[in-house]
Amino acid sequence: MPKNLKLKAARAEKDMTQAALAAAVGVSRQTVNAIEKGEYNPTINLCRSICKALDKTLDDLFWEE
Repeated sequence: MPKNLKLKAARAEKDMTQAALAAAVGVSRQTVNAIEKGEYNPTINLCRSICKALDKTLDDLFWEE
């Protein structure tokens, strides 16, 4: 599974730490880290929560070219 660099970039744009994003969506920082590293495949509900927290669409963050 590829790294999710789009998620990392979107989080950086918002000046959010992994811990801040994790708190906003109700998961652990380790979960956010694993998603960014491509080691964890989040549920669609978690993807939607992350998108809302970062003001992005599912396509923006999770669509693979």
